[in-house]
Amino acid sequence: MKLQRKSGLQALTVGAVAISGALLLTGCGSDNNSGSSSPSSSSSASGSSTANASGISCVQGQILASGSSAQQNAIEAWVKNYQQACSGATINYKTSSSGEGIIDFNQGTDAFAGSDSPLKPEEVAASKKVCATGQGINIPMVGGPIAIGYNLPGVNNLVLDASTIAKIFNGKITTWNDKAIKALNPSATLPSTKIQTVHRQDDSGTTDNLTKYMHGAAAADWPYEHAKAWAAHGGQAAAKSSGVSALVKQTEGSIGYFELSYATSQSIPTVKIATGASQPVEATTQNASAGIAQAKVVGTGSDLALDLSAAYTTKADNAYPIVLVTYEIACDKGNKASTLPLTKSFLNYIASDSGQQQLSSAGYAPLPTEIATKVRSTISTLS
Repeated sequence: MKLQRKSGLQALTVGAVAISGALLLTGCGSDNNSGSSSPSSSSSASGSSTANASGISCVQGQILASGSSAQQNAIEAWVKNYQQACSGATINYKTSSSGEGIIDFNQGTDAFAGSDSPLKPEEVAASKKVCATGQGINIPMVGGPIAIGYNLPGVNNLVLDASTIAKIFNGKITTWNDKAIKALNPSATLPSTKIQTVHRQDDSGTTDNLTKYMHGAAAADWPYEHAKAWAAHGGQAAAKSSGVSALVKQTEGSIGYFELSYATSQSIPTVKIATGASQPVEATTQNASAGIAQAKVVGTGSDLALDLSAAYTTKADNAYPIVLVTYEIACDKGNKASTLPLTKSFLNYIASDSGQQQLSSAGYAPLPTEIATKVRSTISTLS
């Protein structure tokens, strides 16, 4: 399962995509993705599409979506490209969190939602109320590394392993010159500065994936089960990945976690992970690809939920172990008739070779070919 790295997209400024805000907010209360709803606007998708020079099969209309901040930079770029190619199409993605996105979707607000963790059984059950004849499914779309960013002037190429990361975030290692950190960085001059950890204050799929890694690779040091809500005591909390990275950027002695694109855009150094491989592994899209390539599809039917657990303890060279995959959550059946054509058109575009090839330069990893093929097949069956 090899992932390709191709450039062609500049990382966009972090911020919610807000296109034609007043119009969209006016229709927000009635934008239910239940198949029983009728079109509420003269600009709703008619189901017809037109292909253009970009290769996108355009559909007019407007849709709302929300959720994961992990994929924010990717979504912003995709929305910009789609709307430039397709006049008359408006896609508004509200960056919040995976938890909030799923809530919005299950309340009928969104045509699709972004989540860095697959739906839980109770969330699938709730989705049946808005997916008139079906249920919510997980469609993997964006892969990448969760970077551990730090602010420690004079210290470059910091190396940590699963145990030290877990102990730091669990408050068991509290200063930068702790013997465990020294052992992993024998040539570094480590200060006695107090460690200030930064975590997400909102329910987050990024948190869920980080805690899956810590519990899977260092259970003795991270005794909590994985969850979207932060479980450990202490540390500072910030909203969204943008808030965590901003706080790390401005706080000397701090350490936090966020998607690689946030570290890249703010020039925040990232930790290399000692996994037992021949050398510590850096957080890069290529190295994350080697971890994601071990994923297995564990969803059934049209659901494509992935199991990433093999990545957490891998000792393969150049395989970064702290990875996530962001899913687009959509109804397999029973989508709102007025928004389904544009939803499928946009999802088809971002799952296409053209859409996926744009990810690497923004700090993300394209889907493996075999998973991408399944994704496109699943999107074609949405109804």
